[in-house]
Amino acid sequence: MLEESNKLYGQLLREFGELPQAVNWKNKEAQEMRFQQLIKIIKTSGDFSINDLGCGLGDFVRFMEESALKFTYHGYDIAPGMIESAKAKFSTNRNVSFEVIVDPGTMKMADYTIESGIFNLRFDHTEESWLAHILKTLDIMNEKSRLGFAFNLLTKYSDKHLMRDDLYYADPCFLFDYCKKNFSKNVALLHDYQLYDFTILVRK
Repeated sequence: MLEESNKLYGQLLREFGELPQAVNWKNKEAQEMRFQQLIKIIKTSGDFSINDLGCGLGDFVRFMEESALKFTYHGYDIAPGMIESAKAKFSTNRNVSFEVIVDPGTMKMADYTIESGIFNLRFDHTEESWLAHILKTLDIMNEKSRLGFAFNLLTKYSDKHLMRDDLYYADPCFLFDYCKKNFSKNVALLHDYQLYDFTILVRK
């Protein structure tokens, strides 16, 4: 998966530069609509720390800056080219750091952890093995988050004629139930924002 991801995102970065398409999003509007859901996990007006797993070019930093939030941000990605570009873009911000990682378990502890889109492309993995990978990653996100975490996935309720064989379409009800049983009583499922995906917020 690492080699496949690096090849794909390296190609996208060369083709699209710093546009959202470089991290495999349709456009800026769709990317920001997802950010609007993820940012709902943050329930503080003061300083907080946040991990961004699969940070890409660090676009979530800009989104939080525009929301006038006070934060310390740690971005992680498996693609070195993405991390190099993100570091250059935010080189003057001392509260922002980026790091290449392969194992999510090496993330720092933070108040919150988010991921956006890293579970969508399953390459040649079976649905069963990809779901196991997702659940393992969610376990790590929970362990690394003091106050809560948020994530999104493509939904199995997508229009059938638009669904692709190389993408993973998750069952939102199963993941809501998994999070309620394993992580917290305070779980929200957001599935009403006009995209073919959903967001889950887990608050501790």
